[in-house]
Amino acid sequence: MLQFFEFEADFVASLRCIPMQVRYKLDTCGIKLKLQHWHSFSTLQRQRLIDLPCDTDAEIANYRENLRSQVFQNLKEYPSDLPIAVNPEWMQLDLIPNTVINHAKNIPLEISISQWQALNPLQRFALIKLSTSNHENNNFLPALQEFGLSHSIPQPQ
Repeated sequence: MLQFFEFEADFVASLRCIPMQVRYKLDTCGIKLKLQHWHSFSTLQRQRLIDLPCDTDAEIANYRENLRSQVFQNLKEYPSDLPIAVNPEWMQLDLIPNTVINHAKNIPLEISISQWQALNPLQRFALIKLSTSNHENNNFLPALQEFGLSHSIPQPQ
């Protein structure tokens, strides 16, 4: 799943922010990584977190342990745990989360269930994260455009 999104282009080259693919892995392995933790990592450590797989049970356990060790080595503290969803919203193909629906309506845009199903899990994850109330939402529209969902946005008359 080595993929950066275009809407991340302003910080991906420097890796000053946590890319979506790493955030996806954090939710998958149940770790809350603070930006302070991320900033304590070298470029090589950040790249390793991008490259390490986190799909199978063994990979998820390895990613979690590697990350916890890395934070402890750098800051002498462990990151907090996150609950791991049994059936995460981004893996549900039959239901678009309300946060995504509501943010799209503000554009105004309606996302169909077939459009939601055509997205890959990382794209669905990104839309969910970008539509949460505690997140900067300025990348929600660029993400919709990048994912090919903005063609149905009404143009001003």
